[in-house]
Amino acid sequence: MEAIGILESNSIAKGIEAMDVVLKAADTRLLYAKTVCPGKYTILFYGDVAAVQAAMDAGSQSLAHHLVDSVVIPRIHPQVIQAIGLSTDTKQGNAMGIMEFYSVAGAVYGADAAVKAAEVTLLDMRLGMGIGGKSFAVLTGDVAAVKEAVECGMAEGERRGLAVESVVIPGPREEVFSQLM
Repeated sequence: MEAIGILESNSIAKGIEAMDVVLKAADTRLLYAKTVCPGKYTILFYGDVAAVQAAMDAGSQSLAHHLVDSVVIPRIHPQVIQAIGLSTDTKQGNAMGIMEFYSVAGAVYGADAAVKAAEVTLLDMRLGMGIGGKSFAVLTGDVAAVKEAVECGMAEGERRGLAVESVVIPGPREEVFSQLM
């Protein structure tokens, strides 16, 4: 059973050190580690639940007072890991959904809820870089499935106070897909 861990630091230097600690602490794989606006450092890693929790504990401890947020999401849908890792199949459906969130964790929670709710393909996730710390997820499928997925994903974001906005675009033009991918 895969889980994803998210650590956010208010120090870039300590964030990089925490990335090393996380990877040495347990059998986890690095998914994403970057600076995030405004001047934070975010680390996403995955593995089995116990390994992710052990790595999270070690990383959180190494960050000490620089820790902004830490999240472990068990039973993460494989499409979320693929979309963050930029290895998603780019098949396009007849609708596109975009979900926007205030944080990286909000986007991961929302995308996970969305792909578990309906038969959609998560095409992309943009996590906080160059967009003021916001994040967004793009998914595709048939119109009804995309509406259901977006509704469930945004409900998860709203429950956590992290949702910004969402749209469902029926029959998007090819150029819209190509600009996002």
